[in-house]
Amino acid sequence: MTLPTSAEGVPDSRRTRSVGIGRAHAKAILLGEHAVVYGAPALALPIPQLTVTASAGWSAHPGDGQGDLSYTMTGSPSRAMVTQASDGLRRLTAEFRARMGVTGRPYLDVILDGAIPHGRGLGSSAASSRAIAFALADLFGRELDETTAFELVQTAENMAHGRASGVDAMTVGALRPLLFRAGRTREVRLGCEGLFIVADSGEPGSTREAVELLREGFERRPGARTRFVGRATQLTEEALLALAEGRAGDLGRRMTDYHALLRAARLSTGPIEGLVAAALGAGGLGAKITGGGLGGCMIALAPPQRAREVTRRLHEAGAVQTWLVPIS
Repeated sequence: MTLPTSAEGVPDSRRTRSVGIGRAHAKAILLGEHAVVYGAPALALPIPQLTVTASAGWSAHPGDGQGDLSYTMTGSPSRAMVTQASDGLRRLTAEFRARMGVTGRPYLDVILDGAIPHGRGLGSSAASSRAIAFALADLFGRELDETTAFELVQTAENMAHGRASGVDAMTVGALRPLLFRAGRTREVRLGCEGLFIVADSGEPGSTREAVELLREGFERRPGARTRFVGRATQLTEEALLALAEGRAGDLGRRMTDYHALLRAARLSTGPIEGLVAAALGAGGLGAKITGGGLGGCMIALAPPQRAREVTRRLHEAGAVQTWLVPIS
């Protein structure tokens, strides 16, 4: 195989691999959706069961007629999803080259293989971007630190969603739950037992539309933004303390209260409401939207002895998929 060359036609000796691999995983927001972009705290949960793997390799010529990059997603996402993701990837790739000092314009093939459903508030776009960034680093023989990885993912996230909070970009590479506040993160102390159950409504959401809907509501009602952010901050801080002190019931109640806040902002849907009611009716300690809303997923907290029944009832209520995430 011929080694790609620099802009001057000299092979770059750091490019020693024929394929680069990168990985990331999904996330869910426990509390703090939307308010986090206004400075409120957010609690985020990594979901290591749902992964995405990116492979990046050399191509003799562009495969899609759009420059020096060909891009393939496995599965069957809609054409709009492929186009959107591809645009974000091109921006990320250009930024990677500039930051990492990659010279020349070698043609690249990128293949993304993932189990994270799109448009469900589980961080699929951020996880894809992180996996691709590390695949490119592996391919080009560069070291990618966490700060640079975060900034590269944010480049793509801002293009896909508008003003991205940064929660997704941090959590899709985290190993433990995180508290995110004003651009800073720290790991959360865990004192509870239980299982988080994430349920997919089967209905795609739209973070961009939800953000715009909320903003319009704030503009129509004086003081609405202050009240929303204040209440969100209170609930998230109370949930953080309950999680650390082992008060699972209080944590669940704060989750349900936060759902009421999002529902009042018109960010819930009929299918989501049905799943929340099913989880609470089956003995769940709390349940809420997770992510931007207007569809997507919900998340419930259940004691271990009720997790099976909560999961069964969620499927009866229309969940197309569920995932169990232990508090650990």
